[in-house]
Amino acid sequence: MTGGNRGIGLAIAHALAESGRRVAITYRLGEPPPGFLAVRCDMNEKTALDRAMEVVTEAQGAPEIVVANAGISHSTVATATGRAAWKEVLDTHLTAAFRLAQAAVSGMLAARWGRIVLISSVVGFTGSPGQAAYTTSKAAMLGLARTLSWELGPHGITSNVIAPGVIDTRLAQGNRPKPRDQFLTMTPLRRYGTPEEVAAAVCFLAGEEASYITGAVLPVSGGLGMGL
Repeated sequence: MTGGNRGIGLAIAHALAESGRRVAITYRLGEPPPGFLAVRCDMNEKTALDRAMEVVTEAQGAPEIVVANAGISHSTVATATGRAAWKEVLDTHLTAAFRLAQAAVSGMLAARWGRIVLISSVVGFTGSPGQAAYTTSKAAMLGLARTLSWELGPHGITSNVIAPGVIDTRLAQGNRPKPRDQFLTMTPLRRYGTPEEVAAAVCFLAGEEASYITGAVLPVSGGLGMGL
């Protein structure tokens, strides 16, 4: 799993481990959490993901489940978003998810079983002022997941998207208060979600219970953006 040392990613790592999975994570900044195989990896470096996959495969075997969770955010209106910021956000979210799937799929094809879970965002489908690069990259994850579903489904591999709403994490806390509060008023449950609630959805899609679900978007949003 990418981006697994804090927030939603760390909650997913713990939940998968508690379900009996051997978990490996990548992280870019900060310290790795104890109890997991952790590989420092900047998703925007061309060869970093390949190196991380080699380390994980050597230690634990070919991955059967991959979760693309690494994320960053730049808050700038669309007309003022520079090329560098645009590229960094799309590379971290969309391109990294694409390359993660590419790197993991050979082992899944050999096993004729696999789970690909992409962590998107409900704002990828509702839009969000000041988040052009972020929302574009998160929306594009659905097209990637559905194409992978068509290509890999005959081999027993599912590909799905989770779209969290306003989750109580450090990244969300860094957003400007006004848009964050506005999204909360648009959330029927009128509360923030927790990383553990997102993690529970990942565990569901990664398990046998979801073996007939692919190409789907599962909102974990308290009703924000319902019907997407």
